[in-house]
Amino acid sequence: MLYDVRTYTCRAGTLKKHLSLYAQSGFDIQRHHLGEPLAYLQTETGNVNSYTHIWIYQNAADREQRRATLQRDPKWQDYLMESAQAGYLLSQETRLMVPTSFFKP
Repeated sequence: MLYDVRTYTCRAGTLKKHLSLYAQSGFDIQRHHLGEPLAYLQTETGNVNSYTHIWIYQNAADREQRRATLQRDPKWQDYLMESAQAGYLLSQETRLMVPTSFFKP
């Protein structure tokens, strides 16, 4: 298993607007291509302008294929343009992670 852990930071005061835009225009497209995320989490303490989501893939090749298909979807490209125009996001951190040897999900 390969876990794609993504943390995004929004401009102060725009997190709710960004998540609303994503819920309306991006989430269903992403789920169509990537499957259901393991988690979609909003920060409650610390940097409250950030959120994290986790997607699961069989391996790097599975991730590459699914994400390439997502990037070719015109609806996803429309969402990315709309998100960029809104200007809510400040940064993105992506970590690809694997389970430890003693943990079997």
